[in-house]
Formats: sequence, structure tokens, C-alpha cells
Amino acid sequence: DAFPARLEKALRDKGFDVAISNAGVSGDTTSGGLARIDWSVPDGTKGVILELGANDALRGIAPEESRKNLVAIIEKLKARGIRVLLVGMMAPPNMGDDYAAKFNPIYPELAKTYGTELYPFFLDGVVENAKLKIEDGMHPNADGIGVMVERFMPVAERFVQTLSAGG
Repeated sequence: DAFPARLEKALRDKGFDVAISNAGVSGDTTSGGLARIDWSVPDGTKGVILELGANDALRGIAPEESRKNLVAIIEKLKARGIRVLLVGMMAPPNMGDDYAAKFNPIYPELAKTYGTELYPFFLDGVVENAKLKIEDGMHPNADGIGVMVERFMPVAERFVQTLSAGG
């Protein structure tokens, strides 16, 4: 029921010849992703769906640090000729308005700066519906993953088409 597996199946069902590997680590932060980006994304990879930052926000990591790490990841991938689909996160309300004002713009700003495809909010359609989350109240359940994949598909299809076109 993991998002990458369900997304791969949905794309294949639409005729896309894709293989999606899950390089995510539970509880990971942008600094963890940066530390392993060179070896966790194998040579020959055409595109990366970069979805990191939720745990940064949950832990109150300075948004400037998250931004710096995401920039470094994007630059490393681009230097290897790997396209990036940036997946945004939003600061949880309990972090306060000041934190959100610094954290939430990171993703659209980086997508614009680096010319990457952007999916603005990974948990869109799930975050405010308790029936779509597991008991921890934060992570999506199988139904929630289904909603996420359905909403993500148009962006994923565009991204895969750019990879196929080499454009």
C-alpha cells in the first residue's frame, strides 16, 4: 500500500513504462536525504520525486536549514542530469504562523528557481480527513494513499512524459 508502489501501478495501468523505487526512510529529514542522495539514487535514474521536509517541520527544524538541504539535493540531482518533481509540504498548524510563513513558501520558490515540476502539498485531500489516516492522526492509511495517488496522477503523468521525451 506504499505510495511509490501504488503510483507505479497507477502509471503502468495508464500505459507508462516506469519503475519507481522507494528511496525514502521513515522519519527522514532533508538533512538525512541530503546525506544519502549520492548513493540512494542510482546512475541511470531519469527522474526523482523529491518529497522531503514534513519531518523537518514536525521537529521544528529551521526552515532556512530545510531550504538549504533541498537546494543541495536539487543541485546534486540536476548536476547528474536527473529531473526533479518537487513535492511540497506545509508546516503543521501547531508550529505557528511565523514558522509557516517561512516554511510553506520553500517549495513553490524552489520549483520556480530550478524550473522543476511542483506538486504543492503531498497530503492534499488527506490531512483534514481523519478517516484517511492511521491512528497516529498524521500518516495516511490505505484509503488515504489512494486519494493521494489519484490527486498526484496528473502531475506524475506530465513528469513521466517529460522524462520519456527527454525534454
